[in-house]
Amino acid sequence: MKINEKNLCAFAISATPIDKEGYLNKRGEVNKNFQRRYFVLKGNLLFYFDRKTDKEPVGVIILEGCTIELAEDEEQFCFKIEFHGTNNRSYVLGADSQESMEQWMKALACAGYDYMKIMVADLQRQLDDIDGEF
Repeated sequence: MKINEKNLCAFAISATPIDKEGYLNKRGEVNKNFQRRYFVLKGNLLFYFDRKTDKEPVGVIILEGCTIELAEDEEQFCFKIEFHGTNNRSYVLGADSQESMEQWMKALACAGYDYMKIMVADLQRQLDDIDGEF
């Protein structure tokens, strides 16, 4: 997939609706220590910044083809974004509380296209059931 970095950065800080935002601790890929990052979820894109006031994200995670799972072998309140297949990276994130972790996990699990497709199909089925009653 080709991504225009300039447009992606502009979208990250644009006035478009934010599905969830807040600080999480992110385990580094090379340096395995946790770094505190500010995360912004917009649709199926999870942007992360060094600080809330930054104008450009440090990175973005495209939430397609992944699962959101508890990271039981990690520190307390940790979960992971797991991409399946060869050479796919997993992201380990840590929240400040059980409640925050659960909220993030739910928001991320609902962010992908596949989830939205299932929801639309279910709503269509409900509408068809209602139409059948009249």
